[in-house]
Amino acid sequence: MRKWHRWLSVLFGVILLWIAVTGVMSQFADLVAQSERPAAAAVPAGFTCPDGMTCRPKPAPDGARAWVGYLHHLHSGEEFGPVGTALSIMGGFALMFFAFSGLWMYVQMWRARKDRAQKPGWFWK
Repeated sequence: MRKWHRWLSVLFGVILLWIAVTGVMSQFADLVAQSERPAAAAVPAGFTCPDGMTCRPKPAPDGARAWVGYLHHLHSGEEFGPVGTALSIMGGFALMFFAFSGLWMYVQMWRARKDRAQKPGWFWK
């Protein structure tokens, strides 16, 4: 399992770093866009808002809001077409694999340490 974990981390490390960085940037841009949100504009003439709902037009994608959409497309791989989407999906599977294999290796090391009658702590040096 360690061999697979090691080799796949080399291959997918760049993709996972890309997904992590663009995801964080997307969330940060969304926070900035929410703070820059203008006051609610008037509802267009002829439009009736359903009872119990507050209606306002969708804001135009300018400034930070435009960056949110662009970063989302980079994060999901859509900006690079089908290949980018496939890499994003493979990156998601790689994250699941690394989470499972890392936990599996930790449990194996913990059991081996316990079997050798060493201090059975959750963390060790």
